[in-house]
Amino acid sequence: MLTVRKAEDRGHANHGWLDSYHSFSFANYYDPQHMGFRSLRVINEDMVAPAKGFPTHPHRDMEIITYVVSGAVAHKDSIGNTEKVGAGGVQRFSAGTGITHSEFNPSTTEGLHLLQIWLLPERQGITPSYEQKEFPAATKRNQWRAIANREATDGAVKLHQDAAIYATILEPGEQLTYTLQADRHAWVQIVQGEVTLNGTTLDKGDAAAISNATELAFAASTDAEILLFDLA
Repeated sequence: MLTVRKAEDRGHANHGWLDSYHSFSFANYYDPQHMGFRSLRVINEDMVAPAKGFPTHPHRDMEIITYVVSGAVAHKDSIGNTEKVGAGGVQRFSAGTGITHSEFNPSTTEGLHLLQIWLLPERQGITPSYEQKEFPAATKRNQWRAIANREATDGAVKLHQDAAIYATILEPGEQLTYTLQADRHAWVQIVQGEVTLNGTTLDKGDAAAISNATELAFAASTDAEILLFDLA
């Protein structure tokens, strides 16, 4: 079964410095029909103005992943990390027993476009941790690139959850498949471009929840960037 979540149906909040679209209920946006999918709790598409960002604030018991689409994000946290992540980069921090952090756009001229992703951890009270990795476009072009998984295999960042995240950049006319194992579920997020997924057209910002399926077939009609979440 494939259930489409259209981009225009997402929650939306424009704070001037931050223009944000929420796939699931978040902050002042509440939709009881969209509270998350499996362990996936948040996907926010954020556009952050130059020299603006999220001031220091706390989290606990959450796996938080940032996928940078364009621009760069400057990260600082209470466990001693001060880092910068550019386009194509991924950062993961496990809030665990508690962490505070800030995320800013360090550029005074260029906007920042990112996806903020939260997953529920497999257990509460883990030790907070942080890591980041770069994934150049060439490593994702017309193929799946593991960017996050439970075992930290294939160069991916580690998740404290039975989940894996893959990214691809498909060129026009290219096709790609993904085999979903029995009793697994998938969430597909279209970052940019237009694709068909098992014959269903998905555009920028659209998403699809998939259960009780095995073969996922993608075909790109434009340059397209896709995230695929393989979930228990």
